[in-house]
Amino acid sequence: MKTDMFSSLKVLHGAARNTALSVAVSLAVAAAFAAPVDTFAATSAATAKTTKHTKAAKKAAPATAPAKVSSRAAKAGKSAAVKAAAADDDAPRAGAKRKRVSFTAANGRHHSAVRRVAYEPRPPTVGQAFGLHDTPDALMLRSSVAYVIDQNTGEPLFDKNSHAVVPIASITKLMTAMVVLDSKEPMTDQIEVTDEDRDYEKNTGSRLSVGSVLSREDMLHIALMASENRAAASLSRYYPGGRPAFLAAMNAKARQLGMTDTHFENSTGLTSQNVSSARDLVKMVNAAYQYPLIRKFSTDHSYEVYTGKRSLAYNSTNALVRNPTWDIGLQKTGFINEAGECLVMQATIHGRPTVMVLLDSSGKYSRFADATRLRTWLDNGGGEQPRITSADAGGAGT
Repeated sequence: MKTDMFSSLKVLHGAARNTALSVAVSLAVAAAFAAPVDTFAATSAATAKTTKHTKAAKKAAPATAPAKVSSRAAKAGKSAAVKAAAADDDAPRAGAKRKRVSFTAANGRHHSAVRRVAYEPRPPTVGQAFGLHDTPDALMLRSSVAYVIDQNTGEPLFDKNSHAVVPIASITKLMTAMVVLDSKEPMTDQIEVTDEDRDYEKNTGSRLSVGSVLSREDMLHIALMASENRAAASLSRYYPGGRPAFLAAMNAKARQLGMTDTHFENSTGLTSQNVSSARDLVKMVNAAYQYPLIRKFSTDHSYEVYTGKRSLAYNSTNALVRNPTWDIGLQKTGFINEAGECLVMQATIHGRPTVMVLLDSSGKYSRFADATRLRTWLDNGGGEQPRITSADAGGAGT
């Protein structure tokens, strides 16, 4: 009788210990972080293998075996995440998420695993919410807003929803650059990244860690070429009068340029409250084109900086600047969920200087494909017969 009771107590004790472990794992899962969907393409196989080996190890191997397998899976996940981040340009895309589960077992050993969780569809952009994508156009562009003008004459060559006021994401950084250069502050001044430069709205990451120190010139260079958000944030903080004064200068510059549809809330574009219209952005591109440094930095292919801790190699977020068939004098890309994929450029097409604005494009590479469609259309004489397809042509816009 005592033997039976002792055996029952052992079973209950084991069940309680397993329940406590399960609760610990659940709490760890709730606190884990998210990663882009393409990370799972690289890690799902490793995760499945980890699960299989872990179950087998519980039956026939020491407790240390599952930890080693899980560690390899975690390293594979980390490597894939780094590659995915290097291929991105602005804020990270929404999609499936990865969660890293870490806990300490009863034997004191640390376990880590990467698990896949449910897919989260990207929320609709402002343009989609207002039906701008329903506007037809002859070129079947993926951008809901498209505007092309002859830079010399100001004549519109292609117009699709050019009055619509929508979020502009990192296109913002062209105004950031102009305000920095207008301040006449020394470009050699050293600027340090602090916690104040972190993105607490979209919770995006950055290759510039807190404590990194760069010159104002290097910060401006990577903000324009590689859309480095912490660089743009730190530039605004080091402005005379601080960040509030910088934002006031951005909006004052917009008013000075006649950008009546435009408003800025930060220097990075990581907010849906930075809004403008394609017609206003043409004015901003024309103004930015007058700054030689903005032309040079925005069209560089790559650039390396030293942060005081390590060297970082950056590449342009615009693949078209590396295409020898394009003659691009200035460019800027942008993306947040509310804005979609955005692109502005000054480019000479068929001997004609043009300014091109593409906003709220669906698909990471569609803005570049749309730019190519427009260039081909202009090369074939499309600009001789301007194409006006705006749903709000002649109206007040949205």
